[in-house]
Amino acid sequence: MRLLIKLLGLAFLLVSVYFLGQNIIFTTQTSAYWWRDISAAGSVIAVASGVAMIMLSRSTRSLGWVFLGFGILLVFVSGGVVLRPTSLWTFFLALLSFVAGLQLITTGQLSL
Repeated sequence: MRLLIKLLGLAFLLVSVYFLGQNIIFTTQTSAYWWRDISAAGSVIAVASGVAMIMLSRSTRSLGWVFLGFGILLVFVSGGVVLRPTSLWTFFLALLSFVAGLQLITTGQLSL
């Protein structure tokens, strides 16, 4: 029964990622400015190394979060992310399913 509750929580988390992710577009674009290409390549390297640091070693976990945040910042600096407007209802459903999924995974019950 616990496994079923955790799988239901994971499903809620995936639904929230779907609702938020349907209005985010990642693009690859060529730019006349040379610094945009550097930040695009740097974002891939920073995100990959950040995830590796978080997953592989407990001693480098905090540095991995810094690399991950820096990589996400570089994605926005490079202009490779387009955020489309979202409705308040879609944002509410995504936030509600995220909180419900997180509670089901961590505690096994909903306390809304």
